[in-house]
Parts: sequence; C-alpha cells; structure tokens
Amino acid sequence: MLKSFLLFFGLLITLSSGATDVRCKNPDYAGKQLDFFVPADPVSDFTNEWFTLKFDANGNASASVDVKETTYGFSDFGVYRGLIFLEPGKSIELKLPPLREKTFADQKNPYFSPISFWIITENGNDLNDRISKFEQQLNYLTDKNFNKLYVSQSKTVFDSVKTNLEQLVPQNATATLKVYEEMKIESLETDIFRKRPESYSGIFNDIQPAFWLHPMFIEFFNKSFDKQLSFSAQAIKGDEVKKAVETRDLSALISFTEKKYHLTGRMTELALLKMLHDAYYSNEFSKKAVLDLLNNNRFSNNSNEIIRKTDKNILDKLQFLQVGSEAPVICLPDLNGKKECTNASSDKFKYLVFADAETMVSREQLKYLSRINELFNKNLEIYVILRDTDPTTMKAFFNENKVPAHILIDKDDVFSKEYKVRSFPQCFLLNEKNQIVFEDTKAPLNGFEQQFGNWLRNELFMRQRNQSK
Repeated sequence: MLKSFLLFFGLLITLSSGATDVRCKNPDYAGKQLDFFVPADPVSDFTNEWFTLKFDANGNASASVDVKETTYGFSDFGVYRGLIFLEPGKSIELKLPPLREKTFADQKNPYFSPISFWIITENGNDLNDRISKFEQQLNYLTDKNFNKLYVSQSKTVFDSVKTNLEQLVPQNATATLKVYEEMKIESLETDIFRKRPESYSGIFNDIQPAFWLHPMFIEFFNKSFDKQLSFSAQAIKGDEVKKAVETRDLSALISFTEKKYHLTGRMTELALLKMLHDAYYSNEFSKKAVLDLLNNNRFSNNSNEIIRKTDKNILDKLQFLQVGSEAPVICLPDLNGKKECTNASSDKFKYLVFADAETMVSREQLKYLSRINELFNKNLEIYVILRDTDPTTMKAFFNENKVPAHILIDKDDVFSKEYKVRSFPQCFLLNEKNQIVFEDTKAPLNGFEQQFGNWLRNELFMRQRNQSK
C-alpha cells in the first residue's frame, strides 16, 4: 500500500510561480527544434503545448519556462521520446543523446513507437537523473529475475527487488520522486502477482490531484481501470451495470465504482470517467447513453479542474468526426502551389483520401480512384490529401496515373493530425454541408464502391420522396 505520507505530501509541493531556465548544448541538434508538451488530462491522451527549445547553428538552445509546480512533459524527436520534470525556479541543463533520425521504414510505419527515456542533466543530480537511475535499476532487476518474478511469482525475490529500489529514494527525496517510486513498485507488484484492480485500487485515494498529470500515475491509473465497466457488464449480475448505463443512472454508477473499487471523493469520478471513455468504444453499451452520462453536470461543473478538463476532453474526443458532425475545412496548396479548400461551393459529396504517395499501399489505392470517379463523378468530388514527401516523386506518380482528384499537399501533416489520421490511406466522406456521413469510410480498394453506392441510392431516393411530399 502507498505510505500515508501521500495524503499530505501533495500539500507540500511548491506552488509559487518561478521561471525555470532550460539550457542545452549539443552540436548534433544544430538547427533543430524540440517542442515539449504536457498531458492535458489523465485519460484522453490529449496534450497541450508547453515550451520549445530552438537550437542555433552551433547547437546551443535555451528557454525560460514559467513553472508553478513540479510539471511533467515530453518531446518527440528523431526516434526518441524524451521525458522531463521541471521544478519551479530550478534551472536545468539537459544532456541529450546523439541524435538518431527515423529511418524511411520508421517514417512509414503507422505503429512506430518512439524510444522513451528520461532526459538527464549535466550536473547528474536533478530529479530527472534520480528517476532515470531508478528506471535503469528497475529494468536491470526485473530482467535479471524475470523467471523468478513473473513465472514463479516469488514473494521473496519481489521483496528483495522492492527493498533494493526503495534504497534509491532517500528519506529527504521530493514528493514527486517518492510518489513515482511508490507507484512504480505498486504497478510492478500488480503485474507479478496478477492482482485484480479491485484488490488494490483503493491506493488511488491517497494520490493528490497535484500528481494526476504525472506519468506514473497516468500509466498505472489507466492500466488499472482499463475496460473495467465492460468487464463488469459481462460478469455475473452485469445486467445491473448495463441497466445503470442505459438509464443514465449516474448515481448508481458512482455507487458501483465506490463499492467495487473502494474509491472515495474525486477519485471515484475520475475512475468512472476513464471507464466511460473505454465503454464508448466497447460496443457493450449505447454510445448515446455513454455520451449523455459524460454530459452530466457532476462532471462538467465539478469543483476539481482536472475532472472538468478530463470530461470535456473525453467528450471532444468521442464526438470528433462523429456521423453528422461538421468536419474541419481543409485549405492547402495543390501540386502547383495554388490554394484550394474542401468547402468550396459544390453540390456534390466529398471523398477525402489521406495518402502517402511514397508507399505502395497508397499508390494502389489512389490508382483505383479512376474507377470511383467513373462510377460516381455526377455526385462525388474527390480530394487527395498527401503527406509532403519528395515533390519529384509525387508529381511523377500523378502525371503518370492521371488520378481524377484535387491533389492537396499537407505540409507538416497539419490536417492529418487534425483529422487524427493514424495510417495511410485513411478516408472520410462528407456531404454538401461538410458533415461526416460514415463512421468508417472505406478506402477505394477496400469497399468504398459498394459502401457509397448502396448508401447513395437510398439517400437520393429519400430526398426525391421528401421533395414530392
């Protein structure tokens, strides 16, 4: 269990604002820019911009960051994700590894995962250095004792590992480091002994909101409550959970969460937000019912700012590009540099195809657009939104294949990010009002012809019938 000090340590965190100077010198990064972000809440995966390090021609960079409390953030650069804590008023000089850029294969892999590491400092004695050393020892001990821990589930070996790790955190360590250590060890214990969430979840009551946006809390919290509402609905007496969701009975769900997971106060609400988030994607419950519950004033008008933000961000995430919602207007240059927008006056439906002309999969899909255009050009306008790759390669491909579409270049993947495109190609169908038509629009070769054809016949019939009334 987490030590009782967590109940009051959150109150000891420095809340006074202080300018924290961040500096770095590394010739490998000359001319580069590192953008740092902070988690917007513990559940949605949304982030907020934090600060930027711009390196000059000699590889020097500095930034002054207004830090009101110990704050966690990260930056993705090359193949890395650098993790960092900044503390109020404490200057820090970063020590970055040699830069490793993504390979061509990495850039095209939609499931590429960066190498995460804690950014250490030149003085070697910062909070980040201590966490980095803790992580290295944790990895060393668990790798060394893997079979004894995860196969034999040896309590003796676990206790030895725990004692070794606890010795890395002195009694006078900061609250952030103590919480990090405690939650890491708790997470390790739950993995090794396959503990069910309800057997330990009461420990989250001890974690003050000041730590809710720290990485170990986010990781352990989300792992603990992952899909728990769906699992409960499938269990014995699961009908009670299903009924509570379907009838929008938030009080019953709060009571269920409190009793099953031994939670109290705001932690009950945060855990339920996480479970409702997962329930939306589970197909176990009515999506409309889940959204109605998330729209409850208990969340939206909550006295806790993180609860309010989490609720809003979850709703924004779940409702983004829902059927009937208005899609973001795309305005980009075409292959010749002329700007075009997807909301240009048109009485046709719009088929948006996000693609990467350097990959064979996208190329084959784009070639089939000739067939799509041949079948539906009377009712359909096609837009291809391309990743900004080698211009010669892009022009050569389209000159050779004569793809019947508006070809737009998405510099810096601005609209791919806005549309949350995970892999290429990804497609969307919009109506004349720029609203989303399908929850899952098929790619050209993956069934769009049948999907749109069947829907279009019914849509035109219904419109004609309504006009004749």
